[in-house]
Amino acid sequence: MSLLCAVLLAACGGGDDGAPGPAGATGPAGPAGVAGPAGPTGPAGAPGASGAPGAAGVDGAGQLIALTRQGRSTSQGFGQSAAEVVAYDAGTRRIFTVNAQTGRVDVFLAGSASALAALGAPAQSLDLAGVVVASGGAASAAAVGPANSVAVRNGLVAVAVEARPKTDQGWVAFLDAATLAPRRVVRVGALPDMVTFTPDGSRAVVANEGEPNVGYTIDPEGSVSVIRVSDFSVTTIGFADFNAGGPRSAELPRTRMVLGGLGATVAQDLEPEYVAVSEDGREAYVTLQEASAIAVIDLVNLRVARILGMGFKDHGIPGNEFDASQRDGVNLRTWPVMGMFQPDSIAAFSYNGRTYLVTANEGDSREDWLNGVTDRAACEAAGYYFSGGVCRDELEIRNLANVPGVTLGPALAGLATDAALGRLKISFQATRAFNAGFPTIQRLYAYGARSFSVWDAQTGEQVADSGNDFERITANRYGALFNQDHSDPAGDDRSDNKGPEPEAIAVGRINGSTYAFIGLERMGGIMVYDVSNPFAPRFVQYVNDRVVTRAPNAAAVAAGDDLGPESFVFVPASDSADGRPKLIVGSEVSGTTSVYDIAVTSPR
Repeated sequence: MSLLCAVLLAACGGGDDGAPGPAGATGPAGPAGVAGPAGPTGPAGAPGASGAPGAAGVDGAGQLIALTRQGRSTSQGFGQSAAEVVAYDAGTRRIFTVNAQTGRVDVFLAGSASALAALGAPAQSLDLAGVVVASGGAASAAAVGPANSVAVRNGLVAVAVEARPKTDQGWVAFLDAATLAPRRVVRVGALPDMVTFTPDGSRAVVANEGEPNVGYTIDPEGSVSVIRVSDFSVTTIGFADFNAGGPRSAELPRTRMVLGGLGATVAQDLEPEYVAVSEDGREAYVTLQEASAIAVIDLVNLRVARILGMGFKDHGIPGNEFDASQRDGVNLRTWPVMGMFQPDSIAAFSYNGRTYLVTANEGDSREDWLNGVTDRAACEAAGYYFSGGVCRDELEIRNLANVPGVTLGPALAGLATDAALGRLKISFQATRAFNAGFPTIQRLYAYGARSFSVWDAQTGEQVADSGNDFERITANRYGALFNQDHSDPAGDDRSDNKGPEPEAIAVGRINGSTYAFIGLERMGGIMVYDVSNPFAPRFVQYVNDRVVTRAPNAAAVAAGDDLGPESFVFVPASDSADGRPKLIVGSEVSGTTSVYDIAVTSPR
């Protein structure tokens, strides 16, 4: 028993005092009208039994983990859109890496600790265009576009391959993980951007982004394809029921999401980006990045179960501060700005029998496609602004003069300077849509949320967000060199445009604890959080194998810099070649595949 419990027995679960003994006998009667004295009180009863011990307290130290880069491939070329997405096969102990623009998948050997340390050049490189053509999927390699994603399960490799042009239907190519021989090529929706397997490997789920072409003359519908591995049959699920006048239009949480593609239906406007699957394999969660929403796919009945709008992040609240200008050094503060979460990557995990989602809240605009639109009336009818002969969405507040009639309200008075919000890139369309008093603007809507978030997969409720952590942590480490770009060493450069830009995300369980790994695409590096309690994520580590004082170029990559982390895959200790958990990272800008060893220390 502790000293405190010895002093305060009742507070530590001790028993109650015994019941008092029986009253003594009444004394003889006194004079008339006067009661006799009471008899003496009996002895106290025996003490009660001790209470049951209380529950053990939480271990304040907990498990400690630390990431260290163990091995790294040679570069596939700086700035060549290489090493975009990685996958790992436990059976063959191979790493598969997609090089998007070349349409090839590199295969690295990971069968031992020494092989991981000396990852080097790929053992083999697979030509996906050749696989698609040989299968009869395309008449020639000219009709086959980049390879966008790769996944492995139960000895089967799946690669998502877009068509050329990207607005045509793409493919998923399946290969044997051991022999690398093609198994089947199937047709899916337009621009398959991500593929993953269900946990049991029985199905592959594909996010078909369906991006429009530049100029918005062709805008395919976004969709999700589900492929049954046993016979490679394909079911493609679209969103037409949510179109205006459609049977499910009323279900769309319009006030919590961002719609507005040029002349687009809802089905055209929703562009699936990334997929996570529940641990029981019954649901898939698909990010609709530009729309800032998540589509939940019922994998049993093969239908859209629900669409979750993500709402907006209030940067006027303490804890959500950010740096809004690249001309002011480190200047994290609150602003009258709402962040559109617009996540890229997503991952799922279970807690107390319920599924939670973690998202990397990168942000993305429709600007690239709008810039080819020269029809002013169509541009403005969709809620965008027309300037310089083209349609635009990205707007700096200092350039409001380009938009006739628009003014700043009292909340923004005096903030259109370079040192305040003048240079911040916002979405004009979203700012217009969500300001009731437009053309007077009271609050700005910016791309991304500069954070990662945890969401309840059933309700869409946000249960946690990392707030200002990413900019605060990198500013504490690098000072005015924080918020760099992956192609420019100038400090503070990305503060006006999505900051560190979280993009990659993965979750992994180590000895019963669950961790989230988040990649900062622009600044570089990996943020690690313990999300074992999804309501209270705990920061663990930030590791960045990039020297921020040197220019990001081919020479820096040769010297060891990893630039532009694009995708992660977590490898549990049971699947690793050396019995230690790993994190495999594909860095698109440096064109490198890196393996991080995860050291685990228990204080007990």
